Amino acid sequence: MPRRNRPGRGRSGAAERPDAGAVSGWARSESAPDGDWLVRTVPGSQAAKTYRCPGCDHEIRPGVPHLVVWPADETGGVADRRHWHRPCWEARARRRPNRRW
Repeated sequence: MPRRNRPGRGRSGAAERPDAGAVSGWARSESAPDGDWLVRTVPGSQAAKTYRCPGCDHEIRPGVPHLVVWPADETGGVADRRHWHRPCWEARARRRPNRRW
């Protein structure tokens, strides 16, 4: 006879579970001379909007994999998130942000 899967049996309730983002590793922390950052990888399949990379001032078009970065301290919020090309983020210590308005 096939085994039956019974979800929820012997598991803790939702109130006792840790934060799903912390467990799944959706964002990693990085420490650098410019501060502590939370970094999340966005695969191309989930990149649905156009953003502007602060490192090179070029657009990150839909479908292009990239990083979302924000300060790790308590002052960093949704408004502080920035979308970066991976090479631009890795080279940020060697060059300044290039913003042309």
